[in-house]
Amino acid sequence: MVRIAALTVAGLFGFSILWVLAYAVLPVPATPLMAIRAVEGNGWRHEWRPMAEISPHLVRAVIAAEDSRFCDHMGVDLDAVEKAMERNQTGKRLRGGSTISQQVAKNAFLWPDRSWLRKGVELWFTLLVESFWSKQRILEVYLNIVEWAPGAYGAEAAARAWFGKGAGDLSAREAALLAAILPNPQKWKANPPGRYVASRGGVLQQRMEIVRRDALDACVR
Repeated sequence: MVRIAALTVAGLFGFSILWVLAYAVLPVPATPLMAIRAVEGNGWRHEWRPMAEISPHLVRAVIAAEDSRFCDHMGVDLDAVEKAMERNQTGKRLRGGSTISQQVAKNAFLWPDRSWLRKGVELWFTLLVESFWSKQRILEVYLNIVEWAPGAYGAEAAARAWFGKGAGDLSAREAALLAAILPNPQKWKANPPGRYVASRGGVLQQRMEIVRRDALDACVR
């Protein structure tokens, strides 16, 4: 029994590594969340686009909104986790400390859940993608699989759903509005934006300029 368990664990570890290596070069065709949302009746719009065909404004917008230290950390930003815990203890709006790398691990390979088991597996996949993928590849996958509206996944589907144009043609304002709705794409709208999203978009445009000025996106240029 022990031997069978050990072989099973070894097999799962080996499969996870091969899976990550495959996605290092191949477009991610689907994610568990896409399948779940489709079953729930949200539809499924997903068109893969290489980084060269995605607006640099959107690259800077998601770094500004989700992970300003993306180019510096190795998958987990301990400072961001600590700040998120402090903020959540004050009773303010709950906010996580997940990096873009962690979100890629969660969305590309795992099921949506908040259990400690899922978080542990997420950490394993985060370490794998940081080990075997470039930062540019991590962000490219993120931009192509993240949910941006009910049934719309990735930058291309988001740009067409909200602004009627391709991902490569997004303006700085449009990119900021898309990044602004990432925390709640099932309810918030990028176009026309509500008061909060419009305000958040303005803040993100300022942060995008900081990302450009300070080369916080240098690892993906």
